[in-house]
Amino acid sequence: MRILVIGGTGFIGPHLVRRLNAMGHELAVLHRGNHHNDLPAEHILGERLDLARLKPKAEVVIDLILSSATQAHETMNTFRGVARRVIAASSGDVYRACGVYHRSEVGPLEPVPLHEDSPLRTKMQVYPPQQLEAVRKFYPWVDNEYDKIPVERTILGDAELPGTICRLPMIYGPGDPACRFFPVLRRIADGRRTILFAQGVSAWRPPRGYVENVADAIALTSVDERASGRIYNVGEQPAFSELEWARKIAQAAGWTGEFVVMPNDRAPKHLTVPGNTAQHWEMDTSRIRRELGYREKISIEEGIRRTVEWDLTHLPETLPMYPIDYAAEDSAEASRFSASS
Repeated sequence: MRILVIGGTGFIGPHLVRRLNAMGHELAVLHRGNHHNDLPAEHILGERLDLARLKPKAEVVIDLILSSATQAHETMNTFRGVARRVIAASSGDVYRACGVYHRSEVGPLEPVPLHEDSPLRTKMQVYPPQQLEAVRKFYPWVDNEYDKIPVERTILGDAELPGTICRLPMIYGPGDPACRFFPVLRRIADGRRTILFAQGVSAWRPPRGYVENVADAIALTSVDERASGRIYNVGEQPAFSELEWARKIAQAAGWTGEFVVMPNDRAPKHLTVPGNTAQHWEMDTSRIRRELGYREKISIEEGIRRTVEWDLTHLPETLPMYPIDYAAEDSAEASRFSASS
């Protein structure tokens, strides 16, 4: 089967392409020619805006970089009458729980784990412009209209071209452009013996997935016709809290220091978040396991080990998304001892 991957040279794409190639499929990748020219696929050079002109041939299209309804309509219009199915990478941020966390949704907390039929946000474009700008530094395909809810509706609402939606978690692995392990590993690399957490952040449980496993899940939905018209949550189970996750990262890095959880009102401001951390994002991934037989090939421990090993040799000095202020952290820690004396 000929499969086209749009966004196939990003973080997930190369793992997905190699997985599908190993399964015996013919691959094509649309990209700008910047990297990953060694992938076992036909390389179609161009931008997303070139889709209508290029009209690449494919039986199945996997679009990893859909950001808005405008882009989704372009994909469907291009491949209607050409492909027999489109698989779109979506996100767990479609759920109402995300809006509750960001305080754009009023009312009670959403029960977790979130399943595919859990309520979606009622407020569109939940991320403020300044946050989108920060995200765009890691994911340049994100546009100003970013919202996966209209993307999903467009992909699943076409009367002629069936679609499949994969709601993805926070993805980690070697080469993670967002460097999600940075807050822990930077402090370890800088020789910190204590790492502080604000209480609310420490207990928060988001969904996570190792990049190769996420790629395998997408590959499975693309080759199994039972996935037509379906939505699947993708991610690891169980969902660990931020503190539990930090301890796993520290163990893989061989760090023997101490994690300290502080009350939110006493923690340094840069370690707190404006969101409602009582609202977890844990996702139920039993549907893809039950219906398609999905199982992770790489264990959580092995995924963390590989990521830590890569990150420690590629760790940036700073990342604006994860501010560090050691003076404030030292002061907060000192106040902890003075308060107890």
